[in-house]
Amino acid sequence: MDARTRKQHEPEEEVSDEARALAETITAKRDRLLASLTLIAGIALIVLLPFALRAGAEFFMPVTAALVIAIALVPLLEWFERRGIPSKAAAGLCLILFLLIAIFAIGSIVVPASDWVAQVPSKIPKVRSALEPVFDLYKNLDRFVGRIANQIEVSHASHARTVTIEQPSSVVSLLATSAPHLLIQLFFALLVIFFFLAGWTSMRKRTIVSRGSFEGALTTARVIQQVVDATSTYLGTITLINIGLGGLTAGALWLLGMPSPVMWGGIVAVANYIPYLGPIVSALLLFVGGLMTYPDIWGALWPPVIFIGFHLVEANFFTPMVVGHRLTISPLSILVSLSFWAWIWGTTGALLAVPLLIIMKTVFSAAGTPDIAGFLFEHGTLTHIGEEDEEEVEERQEMEPAMVDTPKALS
Repeated sequence: MDARTRKQHEPEEEVSDEARALAETITAKRDRLLASLTLIAGIALIVLLPFALRAGAEFFMPVTAALVIAIALVPLLEWFERRGIPSKAAAGLCLILFLLIAIFAIGSIVVPASDWVAQVPSKIPKVRSALEPVFDLYKNLDRFVGRIANQIEVSHASHARTVTIEQPSSVVSLLATSAPHLLIQLFFALLVIFFFLAGWTSMRKRTIVSRGSFEGALTTARVIQQVVDATSTYLGTITLINIGLGGLTAGALWLLGMPSPVMWGGIVAVANYIPYLGPIVSALLLFVGGLMTYPDIWGALWPPVIFIGFHLVEANFFTPMVVGHRLTISPLSILVSLSFWAWIWGTTGALLAVPLLIIMKTVFSAAGTPDIAGFLFEHGTLTHIGEEDEEEVEERQEMEPAMVDTPKALS
């Protein structure tokens, strides 16, 4: 009876094993299909996101700038809260301090800059006389190239053509037409900063507590803290460095007798937030300002040369010493981020390029790459059912020598 019963159960076990294997195969194919669809959707999102950000710049740009500024102000908010100030009052104080600094910076740059712009028509003959040696060199080179071209090309009859140059609008009319739109965006950004800071403590607590596991909550808390620390440390130290660079430049220009040294120092400080391109723009503007101030080109070269000297010392010695290696970023990553965000949002995007790069780099390094979706949803997205994990393979490789070397038990 036992042998007959065993023979009856053997076919049933074989059928159940085949069904189980078929179910596992179907499940693995389904999960791989879902993973492939997720990957395709992710790639499509990455490709379409830049165009969406560019098309919706009126909404995304002030929101992103406000969030970056708010994250940088979080340590100041927490400092106020540790001294017993309520969250909303602390957020208001942070916003007021930021507005005071921004108004002072904008006022020290915009008001003198409007006077310089108004002097441009009257300064053109002076600039032309200062650049006369360069123009002469260009004319001689142009004559030489023209003679060579006449020798190798057939002359064509020249056709007269009238070109109408539209005069640019004045700064006042430009500000008058764009002021309402800018004020709306500014007001919207200030509201985002205030409400973000006012609800920061409770929002962080809810985000951490809502995680489904202790490990997920711990990872979330670590990511939030590292993002705040990295962003605020970078922006705080770079701001102090830029203020120092602008102050040194303004002092040197004051000694040279150049008008509006505070304005030039402010331009240098703001432009230095943009890596690589900002110092180049500052040097060119200082050269133009020197042409409008000094009688010859050699005197006009002194302001940009002095600034370039200060910048080289700051970029190669002072900034690495202050910022340290913890926030060191690859120059290639900075260039890619700078070109990307400048293409998306222009000058504002260029100013936000490095802070956004630091935020993304911190999130990826703290949450783990490439499974960023696994961090967000607490489950991996690319599953590998039926495949051995690396830990299982290592354990099996460690166990095999021990199994071979272990002597057989004596019977």
